[in-house]
Amino acid sequence: MASMTIRNLDEGIKRRLRIRAAERGSSMEEEAREILREALSREEAETGGLAQRIHRRFARMGGVDLPLPEREPGREPPELGQ
Repeated sequence: MASMTIRNLDEGIKRRLRIRAAERGSSMEEEAREILREALSREEAETGGLAQRIHRRFARMGGVDLPLPEREPGREPPELGQ
């Protein structure tokens, strides 16, 4: 596994990470790994446009098939002559 060092971390962030880790009974390092895992998995799930995200949400329920209405022919463009 890879290692990394985070420099110039704000003291407030470090304190909040330490408290969060203590509340969950884990180390700061494990808590930081979990935060990264959650953030990156959420980012992958949210890729794509709105339509793709809606499709993924309803795909779990079997999807929805809606009847498409018949299309009407387009209207004629207006005359712009003199």
